[in-house]
Amino acid sequence: MIQYNKLGGKKMKKQNVLNLIKYHVEKNENAFRNEAIAIARYFDSIGDYQLAEYIMGLIATANLYTPQSSDYESDFFKQIDVRSLESLNLPKIIAEDIKGIINAINHNVGINKFLFEGFPGSGKTEAAKHIARLLERKLFIVDFENLIDSKLGQTNKNIISLFREINTMPNSNKAVILFDEIDVIALNRVDSNDIREMGRVTSIILRELDRLTDLNKEIVIIATTNLYKNFDKALIRRFDAVIDFNRYSREDLIEVAEYYFSSFIRNFKGISKDIRLFKKILKVAEKLPYPGDLKNIIKTSLAFSDVDASYDYLKRLYNSLIGNLEEKDLNQLYKEGFTIREIEKLTGESKSTVARKLSREEVLNE
Repeated sequence: MIQYNKLGGKKMKKQNVLNLIKYHVEKNENAFRNEAIAIARYFDSIGDYQLAEYIMGLIATANLYTPQSSDYESDFFKQIDVRSLESLNLPKIIAEDIKGIINAINHNVGINKFLFEGFPGSGKTEAAKHIARLLERKLFIVDFENLIDSKLGQTNKNIISLFREINTMPNSNKAVILFDEIDVIALNRVDSNDIREMGRVTSIILRELDRLTDLNKEIVIIATTNLYKNFDKALIRRFDAVIDFNRYSREDLIEVAEYYFSSFIRNFKGISKDIRLFKKILKVAEKLPYPGDLKNIIKTSLAFSDVDASYDYLKRLYNSLIGNLEEKDLNQLYKEGFTIREIEKLTGESKSTVARKLSREEVLNE
């Protein structure tokens, strides 16, 4: 699958791409995953860390939309398994809003449509899954690939059919419908960049949501968007509540990162856990990504680490969050607040060598 060139480095071939297609068609999930990991490792080996992390992130969430057995079938949405979920690490202020949604639904007074807005990786989709689990409801996600059609007017017809199915769904009081990234079909109708057809689609959605309010007050609708500023204002008003997921403080993100780190590291042998240095890297980073990206960075830092270097994952974490460690001299690391021992772990140089290279004045201040 992966061949070695004369320099000993890895080289990706066309066969890798063909293998992915082959395994997908054959529904050979394990082989597909292994091939994707091999490709991610290749990009990591040539220094394309972002692409490697992105691929690993896709693999990490590959079971996100795994259908579970259901007696209800539709061309426009599929059921998601919410029985086994990871802990949901949300800031207290957002967690309180989620509790409020669950309370509102349990009151059964027709408050049943919610819009989650926030950056990618902020926990919107995971929160929807947890809401369904806590309410003991089945979760169905709208399949936009089948909903959107290139034929003029067909998307409108599909949306009407979708809402007809939602309105007539059996046991609707036991269902949650998730429009994940609804901005795919709900653009601002007055945006000059919006094509006329999609403007009509948004109008159809408005009408159908109004009808849903009259016909079905028991089913729960949750929509998510990464593009709230460009969202159609009339459509926003159709939701009973809008929850802002862009409310993570720096302390919140460090706490989330620490949770992921502790969860992941137990699966890796030969890696030394240094939570103090791990947190220091997070604190030195100028800006921390949101939980989804943070999770992928931590996981790939551990997964790609050298089995013969117990602290290699910390170097990779530094590279992802702060910058290329190899471009930093020891004095820069020292000024960032890292001790001689920590610099030894990050660079692989011995403590005595680090101390000798640092200026005598800086060493005395440690």
